[in-house]
Amino acid sequence: MKLYFEMYSGISGDMTIGALLDLGASREKLENAIKSLNISGYELSFSRTKKNGIDAYNFDVELHNHSDEDHHHDHHHHDEHEHHHDYHHYDEHEHHHDYHHHDEHSHEHRNLKDVYEIIDRGDFNDNIKNNAKKIFDIIANSESKAHNIDKNEVHFHEVGAIDSIIDIVGVSVLLDDLNVEEIYFSDLYDGKGYQKCAHGMMPVPVPAVLNIVNAHNLKLNIIDDMGEHITPTGVAIVANFNKGYKLEDFTIKKIGLGAGNKDFENTTNILRVMEIETDKKKQ
Repeated sequence: MKLYFEMYSGISGDMTIGALLDLGASREKLENAIKSLNISGYELSFSRTKKNGIDAYNFDVELHNHSDEDHHHDHHHHDEHEHHHDYHHYDEHEHHHDYHHHDEHSHEHRNLKDVYEIIDRGDFNDNIKNNAKKIFDIIANSESKAHNIDKNEVHFHEVGAIDSIIDIVGVSVLLDDLNVEEIYFSDLYDGKGYQKCAHGMMPVPVPAVLNIVNAHNLKLNIIDDMGEHITPTGVAIVANFNKGYKLEDFTIKKIGLGAGNKDFENTTNILRVMEIETDKKKQ
């Protein structure tokens, strides 16, 4: 299978999972894989929503026993967290959700080694594990540069770590389930302004995103819209799976739409992932 990621309104981990589920990837395999990690303090939410009238798949990781501020974060900035979940910004939302609860939650910090150990205990193949680890490694490198510390000193606060582990393992599981051979990516598009984090305001694109874009030679466009469209998790997914394939003419077999949880003034917060056919060979 060949996929094309159209990232005109950015990309995040939950948007990617939503788009892949909408494309037909197995929800059961996703749930079983996440359950096998034996982590707690979360529930998975699966629903449909409309973004500017466009129907899309809405996947969320909802966290238990957290402060309001923690609930909105997933950045791994040493002790800071990223804001890619805003659970209360639903414009038009169906009122039937499927929830899968996993209780117990403690506020601890995990480093990269701890995260790798969680991934290794998962009941899924080595290809999935290796991709998940590589994505986390990309994020840790970007955060270490942003904070001028060794990547092994980067701490993933548990609230953010749970969210990120689920998103990153989930994306790796679903791409494996779809037997994806090639992925083509549009340029990246991010907003501008500032993003509130636990320890203050950060410029958008946030430092970790810019560091990943720089390190992996990705093409970035800044659009006339306020706010963070690209999360470190989202751009790390792109950096890991982008092999530089050039896309020209293609036909579309199927389209998956993943909803983000933000509402922007000038863009629609969705990620479109298309199953495509192309005559072009790898370049």
